[in-house]
Amino acid sequence: MSVPAHLDPRLLRAFVAVAEELHFTRAAARLYVAQQALSRDIRRLERELGADLFVRSTRRVTLSADGERLLPYARRVLAAHDELLAAFGEARPLLVDLNSPGLVTGRRVLHRARELAPEYELMARFESGLTFAAGELLAGRLDASFGRFAGLDPVLRAQLDQQPVRYEPMAVVLPEDHPLAALPEVPLDALAGESVYAGAGNPRTPEWTDLARRLFDGRGIEIASPAPLAVGDEEFQRIMAKTRNPVLAVVDFPALPRTVLRPLVDPVPLSPVSVVWRKGLTHPGLEALRRAAAQLAGEEGWLRRPVDGWIPAIDLNIISIHK
Repeated sequence: MSVPAHLDPRLLRAFVAVAEELHFTRAAARLYVAQQALSRDIRRLERELGADLFVRSTRRVTLSADGERLLPYARRVLAAHDELLAAFGEARPLLVDLNSPGLVTGRRVLHRARELAPEYELMARFESGLTFAAGELLAGRLDASFGRFAGLDPVLRAQLDQQPVRYEPMAVVLPEDHPLAALPEVPLDALAGESVYAGAGNPRTPEWTDLARRLFDGRGIEIASPAPLAVGDEEFQRIMAKTRNPVLAVVDFPALPRTVLRPLVDPVPLSPVSVVWRKGLTHPGLEALRRAAAQLAGEEGWLRRPVDGWIPAIDLNIISIHK
């Protein structure tokens, strides 16, 4: 394999996408190009290098020995190329996952970041759950997301960076005729004997279920059995109305018909929210996002803990290590 003096970064980007996806259709979708165009770029790169980079069959795509050799170098070249473009104001759009349209914290940070850096494009995505988003971050399909960093698998955390944004007070969503719905605030111990929905069984949000498990431990509160995965507000509302389980949420959770949202107290449980990105990512939009998060945290007191605030010790330890 010989490397020409001038190599188009677009070809390397196509190669890395296919190498990481091992699937031409998925790689094309990741790069927002037609599959035929992607295949042409790969063939052109192979011609220029004088080597076959992939072993193709009717059922699978794998890297050849030359492809394995090229991959780490291609990644480093593309990282340097992205850094160069970012330094001179020619950055690609920054893709920011806000989890779901109704959540407030990430949306406010994104809006502030757009005000701080109007010359860059920061685009919202909605993936639902930091665990799922983490895989998208590492694959390059997302650039930043929000959520509970300590709830990620340590293997994922090792490849990501984070910045604390908010200790978000938690709440419970109740059917409007639930006995606790008449209270302005719900003491945590009042949920004893209840089965509370906290995303059990949802592969996108195990970090949230883990937070609930730590909160409920020793209080006589059960985590509700997995419910069918509901996509969209209407389906979520229908499933919750059918099961009638209280739903663990945060105080900014969007209103649902025929339900009430009540803050949890005694103690006040807090959901640690961080902005999360893959290690080594350099982008002026990310810097704006981090500045926006720091500004809002200072202005709104998002990282001040109430005297009776509850946060798992693992979260506090990991946040302090990664500060």
